[in-house]
Amino acid sequence: MDRYRVVCLGGCLIAAVEGYAQSPPTDTVRAVESRTQVSAEATSDAHQARDWGLRPDEWARYRQLMQGPLGVYSPNLDPLTALGIEARTNEERRRYAELQVQAEARRVEKLLSYQRAYDAAWQRLFPDLQRMNGFEAPRATTVKASPARLAVFVKADCPPCVQRVQQLQAAGTAFDVYFVDSRPDDARIRQWATQAAVDPAKVRARTITLNHDAGRWQSLGLTGDLPAVVREVNGQWQRQ
Repeated sequence: MDRYRVVCLGGCLIAAVEGYAQSPPTDTVRAVESRTQVSAEATSDAHQARDWGLRPDEWARYRQLMQGPLGVYSPNLDPLTALGIEARTNEERRRYAELQVQAEARRVEKLLSYQRAYDAAWQRLFPDLQRMNGFEAPRATTVKASPARLAVFVKADCPPCVQRVQQLQAAGTAFDVYFVDSRPDDARIRQWATQAAVDPAKVRARTITLNHDAGRWQSLGLTGDLPAVVREVNGQWQRQ
């Protein structure tokens, strides 16, 4: 039998020996794939570390921490918070706190810039149409509640926050709950609302609304611990 096969591709003759070309050994293929994967992961880690302002060794420590108990209890914890909680010295703790404040300031400024762009777009496209609650920019940084409503800022692991919400609910008050540091995870808010015994019927009727804070609390410039119950008075948000 002729050991050659002549194939014509695009006018060129290519002579190939049948059975000569063989696939590389499986071990070789796996080794190449493994090196490629390791290289891609290293590149990804370097990019993510740079995005958070961290050194490669700090990112590696964050990855290690999230594989332990911290990652079990708080699986969605951001790198700066994780490293700050597990800081080994005061200097480390101060460094991560400063990095987080700077990152949060940049995030809030972006949100504010987008809110301004959204407001301008609405005014330009629909100048005669009044906006309704629920049709505003996603996770806007300004509180858009009716003056008759209260805005209640809460956080996780805060018994006074739960007590305050329960008091307002028992009094029949209409209010909007803003969950600080929800990152933003709807499941965290739902779990908190269940623990706080928020009445689902009141939520469906929008007597009580559950919202991600998304920088609102910081944008108000108010001081003091949470919970914070605030109301707009003459254009200014004040603690009640």
